Amino acid sequence: MRAFSEAYLRRTREGMWADSREALSSLDLASRERVLDVGCGSGELTRVLAEECPGEVVGCDVDRSLLEFARDPVDAETSAAPVVQGDATRLPFADDSFDLVLCQALLINLPDPAAAVQEFARVSSEGVAAVEPDNGAVTVESTVPREATLERRARRAYLGGIETDVTLGAGAREVFESVDLEDVTTSRYDHDRSIEPPYDEHALTVARRKATGAGLADDRATMLESDLTDEGYDDLRRAWREMGRDVIEQMQASTYERTETVPFYVTSGRVSSLE
Repeated sequence: MRAFSEAYLRRTREGMWADSREALSSLDLASRERVLDVGCGSGELTRVLAEECPGEVVGCDVDRSLLEFARDPVDAETSAAPVVQGDATRLPFADDSFDLVLCQALLINLPDPAAAVQEFARVSSEGVAAVEPDNGAVTVESTVPREATLERRARRAYLGGIETDVTLGAGAREVFESVDLEDVTTSRYDHDRSIEPPYDEHALTVARRKATGAGLADDRATMLESDLTDEGYDDLRRAWREMGRDVIEQMQASTYERTETVPFYVTSGRVSSLE
């Protein structure tokens, strides 16, 4: 499984549920008594669940260092949810310990997502859910005309070099049905991440890394695992650096704007009752 830093998780999930939580309505959070957030990372979804659920919410992640961040409370008046270290395919809980078990952006990073969903069903007495993106369907709108085209080229090569199915979101329903979950439903939720003036330090850093090609260089080995050749990578990196300089030029004029839209799919199912 790929590892992610707290800074990466916080940045990519920041504000995801700030404006609307309608996509979570199928989870019936207001009636839940005990909820498990698997692969909770630094706790972004765990905190949302704690706000929406009247019962106990527990976070679980295999990375002990991330759990230290997940323990931070939402605010001074709210207690942090308890967290437990554990593997998604070997959860350290007894059967039927929770009435809802769910994850966010976890299955896309697992070699066998069905094994994890089966384990979710084991420790849940009622519901199982997953909030998973389709990283192949990400779109970019930018005031730099060629940025979107180059992003598509780079993304296609990068995703082609990853061993797990990072486009799983739209197809998670099939995974749920393969482990005999019932009443499976799916809804889409688009998460927009925007850059506009005034630019924060992270936006400036990203622009500088585009202009130097540093960001692309970090992903070179993965991209070359796809059908991208060394020559193709060099050509892409040259165009990428030119695009980065255009971004910086627009930033200096305070005219640069960019919106990236990541489609997430909230898939939920019911644990089969025993005859």
